[in-house]
Amino acid sequence: MAVPKRRTSKSKTKMRRASNSKMVPTGFVECPQCHEPKLPHRVCLSCGSYDGKEVVSVD
Repeated sequence: MAVPKRRTSKSKTKMRRASNSKMVPTGFVECPQCHEPKLPHRVCLSCGSYDGKEVVSVD
């Protein structure tokens, strides 16, 4: 059975754990009603529509 020859240092362990914690930019989509950028699967903040219907009245 394979056994490591030396103990993995704390630095190498932390580097391996931190390799997946990068910042990822948020993906915006265009609202089909008002053409403003919005988050996907959420109500548009500028016109209040979702899935082609007005859900929230915006003044």
